[in-house]
Amino acid sequence: MSVVTVPTAPYPDQRPSSSGLRKKVYVFQSKKNYLHNFIQSIFSSIDLPDRQGATMVVGGDGRFFNRPVIEVIAQMAAANGIGRLVIGHHGIMSTPAISCLIRKHKAIGGIVLTASHNPGGPDGVFGIKFNTANGGPATEAVTNKIFQISRTIEECAFCPGLRVDLKSLGKQAFDLENKFKPFTVEIVDPVESYANLLRNIFDFAALKELLSGQNHISIRLDAMHGVVGPYVKRILCEELGCPANSAINCVPLEDFGGQQPDPHLMYATDLVDSMTDGQYDFGAAFDGDGDRNMILGKRGFFVTPSDSVAVIADNIFCIPYFQRTGVRGFARSMPTSTALDRNALSVNFLQSSGDHIREKDGLWAVLAWLSILSTRRQSVEDVLKDHWLKYGRNYFTRYDYENVDIDAACDMMEDLEILITDKSFVKQRFAVEDKIFQVEKADNFEYTDPVDSTISRSQGLRIIFSDGSRIIYRLSGTGTDGATVRIYIDSFEKELIFEDTQVMLAPLATIALKISQLHHRTGRRGPSVIT
Repeated sequence: MSVVTVPTAPYPDQRPSSSGLRKKVYVFQSKKNYLHNFIQSIFSSIDLPDRQGATMVVGGDGRFFNRPVIEVIAQMAAANGIGRLVIGHHGIMSTPAISCLIRKHKAIGGIVLTASHNPGGPDGVFGIKFNTANGGPATEAVTNKIFQISRTIEECAFCPGLRVDLKSLGKQAFDLENKFKPFTVEIVDPVESYANLLRNIFDFAALKELLSGQNHISIRLDAMHGVVGPYVKRILCEELGCPANSAINCVPLEDFGGQQPDPHLMYATDLVDSMTDGQYDFGAAFDGDGDRNMILGKRGFFVTPSDSVAVIADNIFCIPYFQRTGVRGFARSMPTSTALDRNALSVNFLQSSGDHIREKDGLWAVLAWLSILSTRRQSVEDVLKDHWLKYGRNYFTRYDYENVDIDAACDMMEDLEILITDKSFVKQRFAVEDKIFQVEKADNFEYTDPVDSTISRSQGLRIIFSDGSRIIYRLSGTGTDGATVRIYIDSFEKELIFEDTQVMLAPLATIALKISQLHHRTGRRGPSVIT
């Protein structure tokens, strides 16, 4: 097969985040060489000696445009010296499974085709993300390199005659001109290697007893027509014995059934509605690519993501893997509530992370919760209430203001940073009703990685009050239309108070809007989504 090089011109807007490059489908389809430019920039960011004959992993969440893009990636991988591609059957593979296979095959990286929780279909969003050899998302240094290459790119190389059969498991070999070894594509079962990894972490016998034994619980799992469906069917139903009708929306669809694949109370309505009558003891939903989840207890008792990770951390030795290896540490994103910190301090850990893969993993979290229920023989609600009694409760919420004018949002954030980083801002007091909050610290958060010492700057504007309450402002990089301004509010109560989260956090929400002047600066009167 011939290898051709074609001239191209750069685009100025191909800056990827750690979540990749996300654009409306029509952008990739209609702009000449837009897709090819970005793929070439990924390959060119890897030094030629490193990619020559190397292995890469490719898969996606099954959204519209997934298969045509995989064919382009294969054509360009062959032309750029890659020796072997490992691709999920039908082009389908969850983000955690891709991370698993990168590590298993000692690949130099992987290309993940997903836009996570964003809508699919011809009018939806498409995303391309690069994961490096450790299985995790590309670091800021790598994404910056890809972006810089994309701004100066002059040509793309590909093999136009190469066609990959995504329907047939096994190896396909292609002879290329001026190449001594054939280019190989291996179509693999996307579930099995990842399932093997989970078998070595969890006690599948105990989980099977919990889910299908004499005193089994009833569960409901909603894959939201994303990539996790085949994993749920194979692992939870076929292997662990859940009835087939426990799992819903498990066929991956290009448009996710016309819904947004976001595991959120607003979007996972099939799950939420089915949980309200008390028929099921445990419920979970997953996003499009399988790295996020939502946990519900009986009658729809909602577990916030912040509480979920804290409960898993406090019950970590319910998982056999950690009984064998011990715990290296716990991790959370900066805006996530500080609930996890109290667990970490109780066992003298601060931060780091688990090591089964280098991605967030929604199905792993569900199996972790089921392991806790198996060990403790309590309901989800009782487990969480016991946790609050032991550690106190963090009330946490997030307001998303979507599709905000990007210039207005950037101007607001710039002025807000100037305001809060001025020395006079510290010690200021804000009174709402009968509560007074005094600023203890304010900054634009940056993080130094304890492993490789890389620094991630400008991660969010933080206001921390003397009682530990926090307000955090961020501009999201995962949307495609305009900007998304996110406000995170976190407050800790030592005494257990059964009060609605929005009521508890209303004073801090008032302060957050007053300081930012968000309504005035953006013209938005209320959030698009409240989490």
